[in-house]
Amino acid sequence: MNVLVYGQRVKSKDLDVIQFIFEELSRLGFNYFLFDKYQKQLPDYLRINKKGQVSSISELREHNIDFILSLGGDGTILSTINFIKQSVTPIVGINLGRLGFLAIVNKKNITAALEKIRAKQYSIEERSMLELTSNGLFDDFPYALNDLTIHKRDTSSMIKVNAWINGSFLKAYWADGVILSTPTGSTGYSLSCGGPIIFPSAKNFVLTAVAPHNLTSRPIVIPDDSQIKLTVEGRSNNYLCTMDSRYQTINSDHELIIKKANFNTQLIRLDGSDFLNTLHEKMMWGLDNRNT
Repeated sequence: MNVLVYGQRVKSKDLDVIQFIFEELSRLGFNYFLFDKYQKQLPDYLRINKKGQVSSISELREHNIDFILSLGGDGTILSTINFIKQSVTPIVGINLGRLGFLAIVNKKNITAALEKIRAKQYSIEERSMLELTSNGLFDDFPYALNDLTIHKRDTSSMIKVNAWINGSFLKAYWADGVILSTPTGSTGYSLSCGGPIIFPSAKNFVLTAVAPHNLTSRPIVIPDDSQIKLTVEGRSNNYLCTMDSRYQTINSDHELIIKKANFNTQLIRLDGSDFLNTLHEKMMWGLDNRNT
């Protein structure tokens, strides 16, 4: 199998693990290629038996990459998606960071995970994406796996975000901002602001306010075949719009039209693991010290 090893930053504390990953890839017979910007950060003394470098989508296709091994945390997986764009190449994340809700393979399970992949003991999860249309914003890749957000920027005063669903006015959010989340993103920023946990296969979006002034503002679950329009106004004329880990400045003239993208991101789910396992492991879901 042909594998692309992708990463953003090389930290000295991770070098032993990175070396071990390369050794296991070679031992198990994987042909692995390195993302060029990641390779440039690796010290010369590491033993690397790579087949080549990949720096573009065309090279990804040229080398017939079967899956991408993302080294880092959830942010690295989001960066991986931004690199491969609409290319339907499955991704599996090895968690070198902290929580790692998307990067499901921890350091202790690297060998077992690679052995399962070699034996094809895995499934592909199709994760829905958001697509944004708005006056040239995020032109290079106007898509997000987790969420789109609007935030206040140049003032401490709250802002007003107006929301429509399929052309019908929903409400005006007086808040620090709003989050429009996919099911995948429901366990991220939206959750920290009181949003619900949604199974990845659910066909929904969630609209959640950030620190709303009106206490009747509650997260709302929206069918993912809906079109959502957002506008913003306030004392400042500059606001922050994010799509996953990327951000741009917007103003009151922008109309943000968001819908479900016509393609999905593919994440590898190893046999013996599912979303409930991830909730239990990563979020200590259902853990009650009184019963231990």
